[in-house]
Amino acid sequence: MLVTGATGRLGRLVVGRLLDAGVPVRALVRRREAAATLPPEAEVFTGDLTVPASIAPALTGAAAVLLVWTAPPGTAEAVVARLAGQVRRVVLLSSPHRTPHPFFQQPNPVAALHARLEGLLAAAVPETAIIRPGMLASNALLWWAPAIRSGGTVRWPYGAARSAPVDDRDVAAVAARVLGQEGHAGGDHVLTGPEPLTQAAQVAALGEVLGRPIAYEEMPPDEFRELSRGTAPAPVADMLLAAWRASLGHPAHVTTAVADLLGTPPRTFRQWAADHAAAFGPEPPPGG
Repeated sequence: MLVTGATGRLGRLVVGRLLDAGVPVRALVRRREAAATLPPEAEVFTGDLTVPASIAPALTGAAAVLLVWTAPPGTAEAVVARLAGQVRRVVLLSSPHRTPHPFFQQPNPVAALHARLEGLLAAAVPETAIIRPGMLASNALLWWAPAIRSGGTVRWPYGAARSAPVDDRDVAAVAARVLGQEGHAGGDHVLTGPEPLTQAAQVAALGEVLGRPIAYEEMPPDEFRELSRGTAPAPVADMLLAAWRASLGHPAHVTTAVADLLGTPPRTFRQWAADHAAAFGPEPPPGG
């Protein structure tokens, strides 16, 4: 099995899940030194989706590919042509842009790219499946951990916006299952957690797990845009703001896909928080 984006949040977990199941894994990385974060059992190949010919060695003899697109869109056709010529099964990590819920219906470049990849794969690869995670529980680390570690107030826009965060480990387990089993061709799976929570409630849940209250304060959207400069492209910040705003007053979209595919219930956000509590702990003292 070949995993692209193997050192990313989800790719690394899929590599580990496959290896735990005794499945030989190839990991595609752009730089060899990035492989230091991967299990030593993974066979590492260097390659870049922006240079389609560079991925050919990793594809030779591969039974299936998890495609995590981490490049500009210009080489999409050429990469899919390479895949179609060398493997029968591709699982695409996409997004729920087809889901008729206000949260997922905000136009953005990522959704457009995913739709394009889906069409290309469906036309060229014999067995294609798509997994579409909603909001990842691990976003809490990117968004709120710095403020929580420092003991400060979490300031964030649209605290009343609801979602059902899905544990990254559940997404990886589904990807590994669909990648490694027959019978999933044509599958299209929107993955969510089991529990709808507002953003403010997610922060409160983190406080419960940590055993201390965490203050939440509403942040104006323009301040969020300003803070996002340099850490996220402007269209991504605008998409998030539009999605949160559009979802106000609507119930979160919740699916049973994780349980249906794995036979076990998905982890709750509180379970994820408990397992990652150390990442939200106090900042170590200087030099500590």
